[in-house]
Amino acid sequence: MLTQHCFMASLAMRITNSSTDESALLALKASLNLNPDHVLSINWSSSFSFCNWIGVTCGIHHRRVRVLNLSDMGLSGTVPPQLGNLSFLVELDLHNNSFHGQLPWDLLRLHRLKRLNLSYNGFSGEIPNGIGRLSMFQHLSFRNNTFSGSIPPSISNLSVLRTLDWNVNLITGSIPPEIGQLCRLKILRIAYNKLSGAIPSTISNMSSLEILSLPENSLSGMYLQTKDILQRKRN
Repeated sequence: MLTQHCFMASLAMRITNSSTDESALLALKASLNLNPDHVLSINWSSSFSFCNWIGVTCGIHHRRVRVLNLSDMGLSGTVPPQLGNLSFLVELDLHNNSFHGQLPWDLLRLHRLKRLNLSYNGFSGEIPNGIGRLSMFQHLSFRNNTFSGSIPPSISNLSVLRTLDWNVNLITGSIPPEIGQLCRLKILRIAYNKLSGAIPSTISNMSSLEILSLPENSLSGMYLQTKDILQRKRN
């Protein structure tokens, strides 16, 4: 009886968790400005499993959403806070659409997230100070949006980050010296922003760095020296 009870409890939890994922996806659909003939209007329907919806990839065993890739789909709208309930999400790709508005703080609950690509949209608002909580990040791209605010020192917590691309935004302030702690970072692009101050010398300590892009800011300091270091590494 105890074994049967445990099995039924486990099954009920799976159903509840799956319902949470479906509700989150439907909340996203409701926040989009979709034409009736758009593929998501037709395909994202409760009449069949959300794991078979276009752009959605679920895990084999737990049937939770692992990947949400809606890139290049001509979408416009906002990101609802319910997206933070996709607790098994490891990749979110919304690049090359027309999303706008601020990102909900609820996304900071996605502790499994490894890849986030929001490039070429119209997102705005400040980069959240709590971004360092998402310590599993490997690729983080906000290119071509209107994100503002400063680079939070908590970025140093992203110890496995490989790519940071924040080119073409409205980011202000200085580059925090803590960025030099990203020892696995290979690509750092923060050009075409409103950064100012001295380039921290800690950048030259980033042993894995291969690409560095900082122009079209109001920075001063070690940029040419750092480029020389990178060139010597390539050779």
